[in-house]
Amino acid sequence: MSVETATTESDTVRKILTATGDTWAVVGLSSNRARAAYGVAAVLQRFGKRIVPVHPKAETVHGEQGYASLADIPFPVDVVDVFVNSEHAGQIADEAAAIGAKAVWFQLGVIDEAAYDRTREAGLDMVMDRCPAIEIPRLA
Repeated sequence: MSVETATTESDTVRKILTATGDTWAVVGLSSNRARAAYGVAAVLQRFGKRIVPVHPKAETVHGEQGYASLADIPFPVDVVDVFVNSEHAGQIADEAAAIGAKAVWFQLGVIDEAAYDRTREAGLDMVMDRCPAIEIPRLA
């Protein structure tokens, strides 16, 4: 990765975390405390983000109503944080663009280069293979 690419990615991380908006749909978030999404969502809340659980069970998590899909959320979403296997992540990124999200964040280990390119071409900011719970404290 070139220095320019690293700087651009760091700028995108900062923009998403500080300027894109505070409503984060967390795809894959359930009430299972052992899953990474549960802890990451708690960190996002501590830093002032409104989390929206998105999981087929549509469970309430961290006091927030859950929804079965992004399309079911009845209000605007700023960022879609993706905790699904890489082979399903592209579909979620496409759905994020369809609902008018401003950015997509693929968690650590979630990699889909084609989805990254499509998402950027659709005008959304995109971060891949990073964790906001690691990045956000660095900005404080």
